[in-house]
Amino acid sequence: MTAYIIRRLLATIPVMIVVALFVFFLLHLTPGDPAAVIAGDDASPAEIEGVRKKLGLDRPIWEQFAIYAMNLLRGDLGTSIFSNLPVTTLVGQRLEPSVVLAVSTLVVAVTIAIPIGVLAAWKARTLVDRVIMGFSVLGFAVPVFLIGYILIYVFAIELRWLPVQGYKPLSQGVWQTARSITLPAIALGMVYTALLARITRASMLEVLSEDYIRTARAKGVATTGVLLKHALKNAAVPIVTVIGIGLTLLISGVVLTETVFNIPGLGRLTVDAILKRDYPIVQGLIIIFAATKVMVNLLIDISYTFLDPRIRY
Repeated sequence: MTAYIIRRLLATIPVMIVVALFVFFLLHLTPGDPAAVIAGDDASPAEIEGVRKKLGLDRPIWEQFAIYAMNLLRGDLGTSIFSNLPVTTLVGQRLEPSVVLAVSTLVVAVTIAIPIGVLAAWKARTLVDRVIMGFSVLGFAVPVFLIGYILIYVFAIELRWLPVQGYKPLSQGVWQTARSITLPAIALGMVYTALLARITRASMLEVLSEDYIRTARAKGVATTGVLLKHALKNAAVPIVTVIGIGLTLLISGVVLTETVFNIPGLGRLTVDAILKRDYPIVQGLIIIFAATKVMVNLLIDISYTFLDPRIRY
């Protein structure tokens, strides 16, 4: 088990090296002079040269990459061009809303998707199955921002049950945070729930056709025991895989969701940095998102060994 984890950890190193190379050359492959783009259309040659020196673009390419790589190893993601604050400081200020939104979305999606996916598989080719799958298709087809605006109109404007926009930090109370994050979590969770429900149904249908399931039913095992103890346990590997893949949806969906609901998280920080052409922030966020994705994939790979011990061999 330890050797397996070490191998998986070592396999993440080349991935992060490739990501670091991509992020570094992102600035240099941008059409035109990045310093001129950042300085603005009305900037003088002296101002453009000042920006170039501030970014270190006047140095040889190999020296720029060496400095960039050493900074990454020290955990230094650079400094914002416009606020002059370290990128790590800006990320720390925006981290809580994004983490709370992501965790809430995961809880909403998993709590809803797995039960209805199991139910759809149990009631396969019935009206219940068709309704659940219809909901899944609809949830996956409708854009996140449209779902968000519909929820705002119904629950915030018409019914006035929840706030329209904004985020209340945990320091102001869990209840206030929950009220402010409910609509964004549901909007983002709809897409995730649809995907996870479909995969749960497909995986359960495959397992329910196995001989040991028929044997369990013949021995008089209750339906709940067949579905949860025998079927769902053996169908867990594909489901866990999709939970990890869904992180990609969360990362992209968080940007739209935080913009719609005016949440000051990493998604809003990404949008603002792109609009201002604040390249150090964009580069730092790409590194963070990529590292998060790699670590989640690593945790999922490790979880496989507990769900199916054969995988470790």
